Amino acid sequence: MKSTLILSTALCGVAFGAMAQEVNVVSWGGAYEVSQVEAYNKPFTAETGITVNMIAADNPATPLRAQVEAGNVTGDVFDVEVSDAIRLCDEGALVEIDPADLPSAPDGTAAADDFVPGALQDCAVANIVWGTVISFNTTKFEGETPSTAADFFDTETFPGKRGLPKNPKRTLYLALIADGVPAAEVYDVLSTPEGVDRAFAKLDTIKADTVWWEAGAQPVQLLADGEVSMTTVYNGRAFDAMVAEKQPFEIIWDGQYLDMDMFVIPVDAPNPDAAMEYLKFATDTQRLADQAKYIAYGPARKSSNELVGLYQDGVTEMAPHMPTSPEALANAVTDDPEFWADHSAELTERFNSWLAAS
Repeated sequence: MKSTLILSTALCGVAFGAMAQEVNVVSWGGAYEVSQVEAYNKPFTAETGITVNMIAADNPATPLRAQVEAGNVTGDVFDVEVSDAIRLCDEGALVEIDPADLPSAPDGTAAADDFVPGALQDCAVANIVWGTVISFNTTKFEGETPSTAADFFDTETFPGKRGLPKNPKRTLYLALIADGVPAAEVYDVLSTPEGVDRAFAKLDTIKADTVWWEAGAQPVQLLADGEVSMTTVYNGRAFDAMVAEKQPFEIIWDGQYLDMDMFVIPVDAPNPDAAMEYLKFATDTQRLADQAKYIAYGPARKSSNELVGLYQDGVTEMAPHMPTSPEALANAVTDDPEFWADHSAELTERFNSWLAAS
């Protein structure tokens, strides 16, 4: 009996020792990274003893793909957009994740029933719902202030440079909304040659007044520096600037582009067991609710919503600042991964040609 106990203890020690004592998480940096460190990483390390190394990237899907193709994977968990998660999974670059392995809600509801629609993919688990919105610097306008997507394109009434991301996914939809297309019809219009022409024609009207950005921190800095009077920006970044940094910015929810971010684990991750433990921990009900204390992104689990309260300042109610609030959803375009899987290559080629043209 004693020898059996010793053997059992030894095996447990081997199993514990086999679990890596670190996990490398590649995310988007900035205020978003801070929210993940506070809500996920610190309590995870406190509970497991596993160190979390955060690595920032302009788009984590880019280094993930490069590492897999090079056969030299150094990241364990990557925070990516839905379309990238689906595409990389189809290519065999990601580990499949069984929803049954994820923690249930506090009331026992299975994870498969607790996550919002689309949040669970074959190889990915969502953590946040977020939006690309319009934000403007209130000091740049006297009297009337902009309030719609159409105002973003009206440089006569609302003068100043505009900030836009250098990619078709987050520009073409806004051009169509501003041109009068209802949010529910954007993809139908954009799936036709005439609709694509219409979107680019609308972009033509502000092309000469546009400053292009590529990383999430850039649009907030452009606004703060006065280089643009209005820009599209990730809603959490705008919130952080407005509330934490007291910048004179406001958000326009009209024409919001609604999306999710997902955690994925690449095939051949250096610390696969620790990676899976981190993913499960970071996407439980409490952790997703805790993240909303630090940034205005909506939790991907239904059971987290009732736990969302005040910002870390102890004063600001977070619910009105969520991209899932009624006002924010009134004319929102929801990301369609299948549409972009089918049309991304051709629209990107057209967009890059349009950018290069004088």
